[in-house]
Amino acid sequence: MAIDSPAVPDTGSATALSPSSPSDSPAPVRMSARAKLILMVLCAAQFIVALDFSILNVALPALGADLGMGQADLQWAVTAFALPSGGFLLLFGRIGDLYGRRRLFLAGLALFAASSVLATLAWSPAAFLAGRALQGLGAAVIVPTGMSLLTTTFAEGPERERALGISGTLMSLGFTVGMVLGGGMTDTLGWRSTMGLLAVAAVLVLAVAPGLLPESRTPDRPRLDLPGAVTVTGGLLAVIYALSTAGERGFGGADVLVTLVLGVALLVAFVIVESRTEQPLVSLPMLRRRTVAWGNAGGLVTFSMMSTVIFVLTLYLQEVLELSSFETGLVFGVQGLASAVAGSYAPKVIARFGAHRTLVGGLLGQGVFGAALLGAGTAGWSVWLATAALSLASVFHLGAIIAYGVTATSGVPDGEQGLATGLVTSTQQVGLTIGIPLLGVLATTGDDLMSGVHLVLGLDAAIVVAAALLIGAGLRRRSDSA
Repeated sequence: MAIDSPAVPDTGSATALSPSSPSDSPAPVRMSARAKLILMVLCAAQFIVALDFSILNVALPALGADLGMGQADLQWAVTAFALPSGGFLLLFGRIGDLYGRRRLFLAGLALFAASSVLATLAWSPAAFLAGRALQGLGAAVIVPTGMSLLTTTFAEGPERERALGISGTLMSLGFTVGMVLGGGMTDTLGWRSTMGLLAVAAVLVLAVAPGLLPESRTPDRPRLDLPGAVTVTGGLLAVIYALSTAGERGFGGADVLVTLVLGVALLVAFVIVESRTEQPLVSLPMLRRRTVAWGNAGGLVTFSMMSTVIFVLTLYLQEVLELSSFETGLVFGVQGLASAVAGSYAPKVIARFGAHRTLVGGLLGQGVFGAALLGAGTAGWSVWLATAALSLASVFHLGAIIAYGVTATSGVPDGEQGLATGLVTSTQQVGLTIGIPLLGVLATTGDDLMSGVHLVLGLDAAIVVAAALLIGAGLRRRSDSA
């Protein structure tokens, strides 16, 4: 399906093929200097958001001691960010479609920078959590508008695959770099430096973005679907809150169960609303596209299961093998390097085998090498096995990330790219949120941590492999709407 993009200005893209271009012999992907600068700005913004997901993790004890937050309250340093960043993605993605993605992207960067300053200077737990919540709101603006600017700027095909490959690599690397930087900066400069770094980085991107980014919006301006916006945002907020809280308290709490039921009910109401409104927030026919549905399913699995692996391996490395925070960071640093290498080759793999096969192969590889972690035990050499298996699993994980982004946004008109990328990034955020509550907590519920780690790793690998087979079967059933 060709993409109609009358509202997207020329950005110096060098690879959009004319209708007469032979599809079986595409030209090499060459970006103009301006296109490269645009890609750098968009990827830098995504990198900063990914950094924010992890940079604070190892700083939580120092933060709690400084601000007087108890151990039970520290989860809110993470949850306060996760709630708005996941809950408002679809809404802001659609608002960007209608009123201007560039304008909203710049506003999100400004909000993220200001809220990072507030978190840096926080004088109380309330001030810090307010800063984190506003950071999450800024991220909910930056991620879908930035991704839709990327997909509307770079033509569908090899050019977009390369751009998504670079973006996916930097997002994965940002998560890993955040884990390594967080410990070092907290030890040397204090926990506030982690938030200060995010503020400085956001300001730098904001300084150069206005002169480079083109404006992009849907040519017409349909009425915003307010009932759909309220139900989907409320549903996502409720589900993410319930799953995040369950990771700390379990699913037995009344607030967890009530909020989870409420969230599911709101999401069901959202589907009903969208089926009856003339101008829906989410196009249900688009959700019935096989590429959109199965692509996002693959993204949900790869993110949720890899976040679980990282969580239990952090426990394993520090509690079982008794590695220091710095040594643990080195293990994840190797993983990050492997992901960076994979990201540079993933677009070539997609070009050779197609996004569908790359997605399925990525999931299978992630599951197989995740299962190899079951060989790690209490002996000292296990750290080498864990490092190698985690790094190889991450290579396939990165391939799956890029392939699911390509799959889930291919063939979608430019007027719905904000929605499509909002779905992609919502899938990412929900995946990062649900993995640890659903599986990770099993590692700590028993008396033997090693047995718990093996249980989680085994279940994780089985789910990924089963999902790969199911998604592969679903994507093979072609239709005109796929």
